[in-house]
Amino acid sequence: MTGPSREPSPPPPPIMVQQIPRLRALARSKGRSRRRLVGLDQVGCRPSVRCTEPSSFSHVNHSQTIKLRIQCASPGVYNGPMDCFLQTIRKEGSRALYKGASPPAFGWALSDAVLMGSLDRYRDWLGRLESPDRSKPLSLGSHAIAGALAGWTVCSIITPIETIKAKLQMQTSDPRTKLFTGPIDCARQIVQKGGPRQLYRALPATLIFRTCFAIMFSSYHAFSTLFNDLSKKYPDSSFAISAPVAQFLAGGLAAEVFWLVGYPLDMIKNRIMCDSFTKPKYPSWLSAGRAIWLEGGAKAFYRGLTPCILRAFPTNAAALAVWEGAMKVLKD
Repeated sequence: MTGPSREPSPPPPPIMVQQIPRLRALARSKGRSRRRLVGLDQVGCRPSVRCTEPSSFSHVNHSQTIKLRIQCASPGVYNGPMDCFLQTIRKEGSRALYKGASPPAFGWALSDAVLMGSLDRYRDWLGRLESPDRSKPLSLGSHAIAGALAGWTVCSIITPIETIKAKLQMQTSDPRTKLFTGPIDCARQIVQKGGPRQLYRALPATLIFRTCFAIMFSSYHAFSTLFNDLSKKYPDSSFAISAPVAQFLAGGLAAEVFWLVGYPLDMIKNRIMCDSFTKPKYPSWLSAGRAIWLEGGAKAFYRGLTPCILRAFPTNAAALAVWEGAMKVLKD
């Protein structure tokens, strides 16, 4: 006897004409995600990597919200980062942690591309000045100068972006004190009531703070050189680490040094950015620094440092390691 006949399995459904645009859009989005790693440097047409704040954007933004609120709130409002976090969640909900996220989401890619691209160009320029035949490595001092120049170069882009972000992050959900409905409305009100120059009111403080990139990139070079020298001197010991690991560790440690030195300047900058544009409390960055000092001396300049330090190592370590790897591939 013969068993029941088996019908052949039906062929896979054909791709409908309506699906083709969706598939094309998916392919384009995947292509964009690969290309997003590398941007075109506006300064010297060199490929550069978005890397100063590149890792988990949501984590970076909500930690910055906590940091900025502690920096700019009146003394005694928050007992620390955790208290600020809990108060924000309890009074405004979890979405409040992501206030002001859209300006940096669009602006950081450009600003980081300009920062790292100009850094590469300044290093090349200083290297030719030190050694025309490029037979000697760039000195530590030249790494510092290149970092400071790159930090200044990006200030014209980052100042209005961070000003809008700071004002939105400080705004609570209370309808009685709410001024802005979003980033576009915030920018419109600032320009209407104070003129376009109001978006750049914190430019002097931003220039001073961004000078600390001299410390960031010179310490990064110093740590990288130290780890590489230890690996060569003790190849069979625990000091021997690969170049990518050395770059990762150097980037994280350099970020910690950067924030330990530059955090007081960051607080002054943020105080000016969060200041009222109709009735300002701080006529200059010096007056903002004096007001912070009167609130608690040197200790007052480091309020909110903990969340900044916690996020600085992993985000910048990963970013600089990726940037070094990408630049090596692109230059080879």
